[in-house]
Amino acid sequence: MLMLAAGYCFLLACNNNKPAETNSAATDTTAKTTEQKPPPQSEFADAKFTDIGKKNLQQLSSGDIDGWMNSFADNAKYRWSSGDSLEGKAAIATYWKERRTKVIDSITFINDIWLPIKINKPQKGPDSEGNWLLSWYMVNVKYKNGKKLMFWVHTDMHFDANDKIDQFIQYIDRAPINKALGMH
Repeated sequence: MLMLAAGYCFLLACNNNKPAETNSAATDTTAKTTEQKPPPQSEFADAKFTDIGKKNLQQLSSGDIDGWMNSFADNAKYRWSSGDSLEGKAAIATYWKERRTKVIDSITFINDIWLPIKINKPQKGPDSEGNWLLSWYMVNVKYKNGKKLMFWVHTDMHFDANDKIDQFIQYIDRAPINKALGMH
C-alpha cells in the first residue's frame, strides 16, 4: 500500500505545469491562425427563390404569361428532358403564350415541393455554380379539345446574379400530352 501511495505522489510531483506567463503575446489567442474550411459542395439557398417559384406557378395557372416572364433573364434557356429546348426570353414567351391561349384551357398545380439550393462546387454538370430552385408538383390540365390529364413534373431553375431564371429544365413525360392532343 505504501508503494502505491509513493507511486501516486511521484506521478503528481512529475506534473510539470508551467506558471501562466504575463507576456501578452504568449496569451493572445487571437493571434492563432485557423484553417479555413472550404464551403460545402452545396447548401440551402435563400427562401426567396421558393417565393419566386410559387409566384410563377400562380401566374402560369392564371394565364399571366407576361408576369411569369418577368422572372426570366433575356438569355434564358428552357429545356425539356426529351432534349427539346427554347433559347431566349422572347422564344419562351411566344411558346407559352400560344400554348396557354390556344392549347390549354385550364391548368392548376397541387402538392408542390420546393428546395432552394446553392451549388458552390458543381459535380459533373449540368449543376452550374449558383442558386437553383428544385421543384416537384402535380399538374391538372384541361386542354381546349376537352381532354384532361394529371401528371407529376419536376423542374430545375437556375438563377443568374440578378435573381432571374437563366436555365429552366423541365422533366416531363410528353407522350401522354401528345396523345391527349392527338399528336402521335
